[in-house]
Amino acid sequence: MEKFLEALVTAEKDLRTIDHIIYVTFPLIKDKRLLLKVMLDIKEVVTGCITSILQYEYLYKRISLYKDSRENFKTFTEKCAARYNIHGGEIKLLLELFNFVEKHKESPFEFVKEEKIVILSENSKPTTLTLEKTKEFLIMAKDILRKTKEGMKSHF
Repeated sequence: MEKFLEALVTAEKDLRTIDHIIYVTFPLIKDKRLLLKVMLDIKEVVTGCITSILQYEYLYKRISLYKDSRENFKTFTEKCAARYNIHGGEIKLLLELFNFVEKHKESPFEFVKEEKIVILSENSKPTTLTLEKTKEFLIMAKDILRKTKEGMKSHF
């Protein structure tokens, strides 16, 4: 099986697991730190979809790929996203997700306050993650996976 198809099969399986965690496990456990794991998993799913799109487009010689992931993301947004019906709002949400993950990785301190996870940056500027925001990221990931599969429907 092509590498880009394997990534999509994995992404689909992972999304089912994430969905179960958000809608079944989380309401039972109510551990807000679970949202951080889910957010990291959603980022992996979305990254897998983007990678699949880039590999697919490269295979058909529509784009060039680079060693720099930022250049590849720029190629994705400028040359591939429209072909897969991924619009500006979804790209903005993608960037927000990537920003959340980056802040989480760099954060010296995180804590749970009320219904939110607060991530503090080096300069103590807070960023909050809520269940609603996590669900918004999940819906976006499902849409991107669906659009990716539709764009590659000749291989499914």
